Amino acid sequence: MLKEIYSRKYLQFGLGLGFGFLFGFLLQKGRVCYYDVILGQLLLEDFTVLKVMLTATVTGMIGVYAMRSAGWVTLHKKAGSIGTSIPGPLIFGIGFATLGYCPGTAVGAVGHGALDALIGGVLGIMIGAGLYAALYPKLKQRVLNVGSFGDKTLIDILPVRNPWVVIVPVAILIVAFLVVLEMVGF
Repeated sequence: MLKEIYSRKYLQFGLGLGFGFLFGFLLQKGRVCYYDVILGQLLLEDFTVLKVMLTATVTGMIGVYAMRSAGWVTLHKKAGSIGTSIPGPLIFGIGFATLGYCPGTAVGAVGHGALDALIGGVLGIMIGAGLYAALYPKLKQRVLNVGSFGDKTLIDILPVRNPWVVIVPVAILIVAFLVVLEMVGF
């Protein structure tokens, strides 16, 4: 099934567009497209964003490894490095703290009419992506490969044969943390 999707570009485009709208809808329903909610997270007063992100992490982790265990997908891990792990998050964090939106929530906020997200967010995404594409050859040569640590995941690093030995406890810890956040009132 997935090989058929991979071979049909229009189907990929349609599924991507459909899942994009679904993603935006769910972000909106999760209330993470509102500037006040994001600002509350940055001020450590409203943990809605963290809850949504951690829930997505557990769902994605279980979903990807369940599909892998069923033989539906193959993981294509990408190598990481200090050169990719420090500048990218710094740029993301500066934009997030300055504008009050991440790329996903900015597009979701545009969907409900937030002009600040349209002008600052979407325009910023386009300019940033264009600059990155233009500078990529130099960045790859001088920055992105600095301090390479390969394509290892936590499951690769730990001495386990079965990935579920890591996935289940990590999922339980994240869910327990979410329950504690709710009990404390965050």
